[in-house]
Amino acid sequence: MPPVFAHGRLRLYLLKLLDEAPRHGYEVIRLLEERFQGLYAPSAGTVYPRLSKLEAEGLVTHATEGGRKVYSITEAGRAELADRSGELADLELEIRDSVTELAAEIRSDVRGAAGDLRRELRAAATASATQVGEEDSWKAAKEELRKARQEWKEQARRAKDESRRAREEAQAARRQAKEAQDRAREEVQRIAGQLQEQFARSGGVLGSLAGAWLGGPATATPPAADADADADAGADRAPGWAADLAPTGDPARDLDRLLDRFRDEVRDAARDRGVSAAQVAEARDHLAAAAARLGTTFAPRP
Repeated sequence: MPPVFAHGRLRLYLLKLLDEAPRHGYEVIRLLEERFQGLYAPSAGTVYPRLSKLEAEGLVTHATEGGRKVYSITEAGRAELADRSGELADLELEIRDSVTELAAEIRSDVRGAAGDLRRELRAAATASATQVGEEDSWKAAKEELRKARQEWKEQARRAKDESRRAREEAQAARRQAKEAQDRAREEVQRIAGQLQEQFARSGGVLGSLAGAWLGGPATATPPAADADADADAGADRAPGWAADLAPTGDPARDLDRLLDRFRDEVRDAARDRGVSAAQVAEARDHLAAAAARLGTTFAPRP
């Protein structure tokens, strides 16, 4: 039998099922069997250890209802599912291919069984011809052969229906992945618009600060007295700042991570060194200027 799930893919599909609704382990097994039209059903020894591992990783949790554990996906599990939406679409295609291979294997088995049955019926008809007559024997053989053909047609129909269903689910998964990407793109544009509005109100006093922290191109001129110092500080900080944050492939998520790092560093510095009212006022000017610099960075390019 060909493998139904590639390595690590059953784990991802369990998260998808729990994202649809909370379920207990037996319900997960039954649902998988339904998705494969009875062609495949995982054992309890396959499903329950993976649910326990997902719970240990903080991706699912469980509550006891009626003496049974009912598993639910956590926010961390939903985040991983969203990050791997493209992989989930590929998984739906793999499931369709697995179902097709299973159906083909069943058809092959049915053909082989029908061929064996045909040979056995012919041999039985030949052996019994002298006792019950050749005509009656062949009638019985033809009836058995008709039943075998009917069974093969039924198996082929089920395989075709499952293949169609898997194809439809894969198409739906691709649509969901595209919608998620569109929503992420719209969110980035919304954030950029908000930043531009803030930047317009601030007047772009210290755009070089944004370049120092985020490595963007310079568009605003710092105060004359501090221009050289700010430029040196930006040159020292920009190339290596936040270099440990590897790109995720999702621009909106990468931007959120950079903003989180910026906020944490400023907050830690204020907590460790103290902050006065005058420093808060100066920080406001710096942040306004950084916002102006970022507004230019996110502006539509010709």
